This record gives sequence, C-alpha cells and structure tokens, in this order.
Amino acid sequence: MGQMIYKVLTREQWQIAQAGGPVQAPIDVADGYVHFSTAQQLQATLSKWFKGQEGCFVASFDTNDFGAELKWEKARGDDLFPHVYGDVRLKQMKASWPLAIGPDGAPLAPPDVVRKS
Repeated sequence: MGQMIYKVLTREQWQIAQAGGPVQAPIDVADGYVHFSTAQQLQATLSKWFKGQEGCFVASFDTNDFGAELKWEKARGDDLFPHVYGDVRLKQMKASWPLAIGPDGAPLAPPDVVRKS
C-alpha cells in the first residue's frame, strides 16, 4: 500500500460520484487534473476552500492506484501536493467520512486522518 491522499467533495459532488460520475470538482475540470491533499495538508485545504460549506465529505485514495497519472507539484506555500491527471472514481476509494463543521465554520478533518499525519 502506498501513501493515502485525500479528496474533499461537496454534498453535490459526492452525490455525482456515488451515482457513477467522476470524483472531481469544477476546479479540477478547469485545471485539467484532480486536486488531492495529504493528511498533513487536509485541514488547511478545508479551511481555505470549504469554509461555510456544510455536508462535505472526504475520501481517501492510495497513491499506488494512480501510477504515472499521479504528479507531486508545488502549490500553496511551495508545498508538494498530489495531483492526478486522469479519471478518479469512487471504486478506487479506500475510506470516506462525512465532515463536521468546526467553530470557525470550516469542515474538520477526521480525527483518524489527522492522527496519521
């Protein structure tokens, strides 16, 4: 097993993925790749991009499942983020969590993901 990486989806995006659609957000379509975060990056991603959005989910994926489609590229703060240049489907998912909202209005990363970081 490789490293776990995490994709955050809104309720609507989650429903599309559950119905057999791709695991993606509009920014993924615009950028041409699927944005992921590591366990260490997840809470900052939630705070920056998902504040005020209730009903979000996070799904974990194994980096080994993406082969050459996975690229580690500099993004926020010159940190290396996992990006997948290919199709991502829920059948590849290893686990998922509904996200609670924290006191600042941002979804909270699941405690068992945070402990792994």
